[in-house]
Amino acid sequence: MPRIYDISMTIEEGMQVWKNYEAKKPSISNVQNHDQGKPHESLLTMNVHTGTHVDAPLHMLAGGETIETIPLERLVGPARVLDLTHVKEYITKEDLVPFNIQKGERLLFKTSSSYSEQFLMDFVYLREDGARYLADIGVAIAATDALGIERAQEQYPTHRTLMRAGVVIVEGLRLKDVEPGSYWLVIAPLKLTGIDAAPARALLIGD
Repeated sequence: MPRIYDISMTIEEGMQVWKNYEAKKPSISNVQNHDQGKPHESLLTMNVHTGTHVDAPLHMLAGGETIETIPLERLVGPARVLDLTHVKEYITKEDLVPFNIQKGERLLFKTSSSYSEQFLMDFVYLREDGARYLADIGVAIAATDALGIERAQEQYPTHRTLMRAGVVIVEGLRLKDVEPGSYWLVIAPLKLTGIDAAPARALLIGD
């Protein structure tokens, strides 16, 4: 039987969020319970960029397409986990060239972020030249285990370069227990509409 790897972050109040901002932490509260003679129900309040999520172009491009426009066919299929755990600050074109990346590939970047349950202010990100390289090849997905695919770049060139090329960005994966290599990927964003992102459950299926 093939093994299923859950590569999603657990949504909970104490989870890591972008730059540890309190306003970005999810809130879970009980709204009714059995002591009241009612079914137990909870209320979840959170930013759509919390945990594992899919970005839509609207997130970074004025007038960009919204989350429901990303076809599920793009989010399900063969994928490759790239070992980038040796990279210290950012992923460059030179870091990616040895992987012989092909058009249409779904790529998952395994970095040091997979080994931390705390937000890393100096997380490894995809630098603009790396994003341009992937955009020129025409990959389908660029997914990372950090909560952002870039930092410390004015005007967000990594996001915008990928989005303008039709590359889907997925952030917040958990790849600690996943070996580099080829898998079958399933990313299932919540069925939201008209907005800039959606939380997602992400799975890899392999040996």
